[in-house]
Amino acid sequence: MSDLKWTDEDREAVNIARTLAADAVEAAGSGHPGTAISLAPLAYLLYQKVMNVDPDDEHWIGRDRFLLSAGHASVLQYSQLYLGGLGLELEDLKYLRQAGSRTPGHPEYGHTKFIEATTGPLGAGISMAVGMAMAARRERGLYDPDNTGASVFDRYVYSIAGDGCMQEGVQSEAASLAGVQELGNLIVFYDDNRITIEGKTRIAFDEDVEARYAAYSWDVQHIDWTNGGDHYEENVQALFDAIEAAKKVTDKPSLIRLTTVIGWPLPHMAGSAHVHGAAIGEDEINAMKKVIGFPTEPFTFNQDIVADTRKALAERGRSARAAWDERFAAWQGSHAEQAALLDRVLARKLPDDLQVPSFEAGAVSTRKASGKVISALAEQLPELWGGSADLAGSNNTTIEGAESFLPADRATDEWPGNPYGRVLHFGIREHAMGGALNGINLSGLTRAFGGTFFVFADYMRPPVRLAALMGAPSVFVWTHDSVGVGEDGPTHQPVEHLASYRAIPGLDIVRPADANETAAAWVEILSHHDRPAGIVLTRQNVRTVDRTSGEFASTDGVAKGAYVLREARNGKPEVILIATGSEVEPALDAQDILETQGIATRVVSMPCQEWFDAQPAEYREEVLPSSIDARVSVEAGLSLGWSKYVGFKGASVSLEHYGASAKGSLLMEEFGFTGEHVAEVAKGVLGK
Repeated sequence: MSDLKWTDEDREAVNIARTLAADAVEAAGSGHPGTAISLAPLAYLLYQKVMNVDPDDEHWIGRDRFLLSAGHASVLQYSQLYLGGLGLELEDLKYLRQAGSRTPGHPEYGHTKFIEATTGPLGAGISMAVGMAMAARRERGLYDPDNTGASVFDRYVYSIAGDGCMQEGVQSEAASLAGVQELGNLIVFYDDNRITIEGKTRIAFDEDVEARYAAYSWDVQHIDWTNGGDHYEENVQALFDAIEAAKKVTDKPSLIRLTTVIGWPLPHMAGSAHVHGAAIGEDEINAMKKVIGFPTEPFTFNQDIVADTRKALAERGRSARAAWDERFAAWQGSHAEQAALLDRVLARKLPDDLQVPSFEAGAVSTRKASGKVISALAEQLPELWGGSADLAGSNNTTIEGAESFLPADRATDEWPGNPYGRVLHFGIREHAMGGALNGINLSGLTRAFGGTFFVFADYMRPPVRLAALMGAPSVFVWTHDSVGVGEDGPTHQPVEHLASYRAIPGLDIVRPADANETAAAWVEILSHHDRPAGIVLTRQNVRTVDRTSGEFASTDGVAKGAYVLREARNGKPEVILIATGSEVEPALDAQDILETQGIATRVVSMPCQEWFDAQPAEYREEVLPSSIDARVSVEAGLSLGWSKYVGFKGASVSLEHYGASAKGSLLMEEFGFTGEHVAEVAKGVLGK
């Protein structure tokens, strides 16, 4: 193993990090100091001795990635960002968790430099780390496919997790997926301190994590700083050796279990749950400072050490960057096509001549239309890839003719694959799929989507929320979108889901009405690089309107979220029908009925409320004139949220109860999603 240079100066820097954690939490009056104190050697080792980081460029493609899955210990990372000169200064630590500070309670992507992802919900960091490790392999295959040696797209992904992470289900899902994918570039550190908020973990958690991860096909190592409880020794060399050994395992992800005592070297409170999630108290902090030979004045230490750690990281980082730049220039010179693709992807642009299929009038489900659109887009967008949580055939998420993203020994006759393929198989792991998608898309060099039934979006709400919080451009393909699912019954029929997901700020919910709207929706979704989207699609066939007839508007309005699909034929509209997805069809049927009765009716298709709300007031007024207050929304889900469009005088044809096991067409008719019923509701609004 390599010799680790670990000097007295390094030890002092580690102790600075410990005091920063203690003092910062004390100043804030809240926080999680214990893990930050006891894991300071690990975090310092990673940033100062192991990871490739360029202090001048947080977006450097060649950097290693670090995710603090135990995000409550944010000050652990903030201390290293300060010591390394990575965007934080001492004042930032002094204002930990305060309004407007760059050191929020949990790491936030886009808020603090060198934070790769927003973490905090336990286990989320591991799932995103798995996605980032997958992304690194796919990016190598996309941009440097013929290289049999080291590539400029190679990198390691590191994550620190705690006992809490190890109890969350998403961690198990993600770890299992990582083992199947043989992600040799992923190294996870498990801080085995046996403490959570409620106390010793044995009251709720007492399993052999090493054995579990070995069963997931991970390489597992154990470093015990407690020496079996005999004495505590921070054997940093052993930890460094474990990292070096993990790097040599190329066909398995690695778990390094590090047995620690939370809060060590606090003289009286180390090992106590009291240091997990609360300020320690001045007396105990001062007692620790006396043990390590530091002055008791808060935030007081040898600034020369900080200058030296910053200089050391800068020199190491810039040296690695210079070597990488030379290799990157050589790659650019010999890979003109891939380099042009990379430039476009980094510029967050789609090709100017992007084409999507055009669908003739008829009837087809939007899920099937989406499948054709995905394959057509994939031919033009090499960066696009994705798959499903074991529902590819139903979600229509398989790129035609593409191989699966799989280790060679995992491929099957049905799913031929290779390590650089582009069809993803997440298994029945919706939560992990969402986290992995976020990790892939945060990596920034590809664009990934993942599918499941809309009702099972319940299993992946946490990563969807995180995607919205981060502005990660993940694409969630949700099919079987209503009681139109039919015979599978209410367990598989989403009712509250549209309202529930529209409630997430920063998430676009897109429910196209027909095949051509679906094509336009995909283009608009992919044109956004700063926010996630869920595209919500039908199982059942729906009418594809004839846009060549002059009767219906083009799909240009899809990008605006809502548009007049068919105007009133009997003069100025008296009533406006606003519909989404499959319910646009009965809205059109209702329009025909009302028009024959002399009631001028406008039909507005509203595939995305979020896009419409972002339009200028003039356009919104044009589509939904304030002078027309007779309005009816038509959507096979809760009416919650529709009042802002229909107003107090309007009405909603909606579904305020669960479905049933029967043919989808029968249920839609029984629950009032017919032209006749919509027309009657509209007349009721008009008082006719």
